[in-house]
Amino acid sequence: MLPWQVWLIVAGICFIVEIATVGFLIFWFGVAALITCLLSLFIHNVIVQTVIFIVLSVALIGLTRPFANKMNKKDNVVTNSNAIIGKEGIVTKQINSHPGDVGQVKVGSDTWSAIVNDYNDIIPIGSTIRVLGIDGVKLIIEPINIKPKSQIIN
Repeated sequence: MLPWQVWLIVAGICFIVEIATVGFLIFWFGVAALITCLLSLFIHNVIVQTVIFIVLSVALIGLTRPFANKMNKKDNVVTNSNAIIGKEGIVTKQINSHPGDVGQVKVGSDTWSAIVNDYNDIIPIGSTIRVLGIDGVKLIIEPINIKPKSQIIN
């Protein structure tokens, strides 16, 4: 088998493997093999052909990989309920510190059931809170700005 035929087969295998994967990496080995296939018509030393293939592969990957990474850059945008962790809200139903007592808070435009974490007093309506986490369908919150007790409505 002639060297150009071997390089053509290598290129074909690389392109078939690239079709089966999604990394867009093997493609450049296929391109390098095609270029080496053409050069093998003029360069008859197999070692030189192999060096050309390796140098071309590294160069093509090195030159195009940063561009491919930039094109495939994915911004991690939190779109589910975890997006409200760390946000502030307002208490709409008084929250007691007793285990099992559930109040309500409004974070953004959504109203959530809420429990307090590590706080030993009442958090009255109108107080500002920060969301620490989510436990099932309840927010775990901490108070930021407690409304004075004189304004608590019983």
